Amino acid sequence: MEKLVKVKKPTEEELIHNTFNALRTEQRQLATKLSEIELDLNEHSIVIDTLNKLDDERKCFRLIGGVLVERKICDVLPTLIKNRGEMGKIVKTLNEQLTKKGIEINDFKNKHNIQVRGGITPISEEVESQSDEKKADHGGSVIVNNV
Repeated sequence: MEKLVKVKKPTEEELIHNTFNALRTEQRQLATKLSEIELDLNEHSIVIDTLNKLDDERKCFRLIGGVLVERKICDVLPTLIKNRGEMGKIVKTLNEQLTKKGIEINDFKNKHNIQVRGGITPISEEVESQSDEKKADHGGSVIVNNV
């Protein structure tokens, strides 16, 4: 005999809570990716500044796909400069996406009258007050006030 399992349908409040948490997770992922790319961008700038001070024919080593290869500075430097430029574009795009996600979260919060318990400010509110600083979500419980 088959046993029937009754599946509980989520309430509207649970759906709102889950959607809000999903939005916050997406925002955290964007912020994490942005931080990673900015670190790589900074490392590229340091390497480029260092290599610019050296003779173009001097040998250097570059890690490509897990393999360390020997090259000349004149061969490596243009690629590093190009990569740094591409990373700058990616950082700009990620910043725009992070701002849009913050606005989306704020709109969702206002639409559903969501309050974060514990006085902890979600990233979405920090986006408006911190333009160039890193945004970090510090957690907190979510309260959905149905009006």
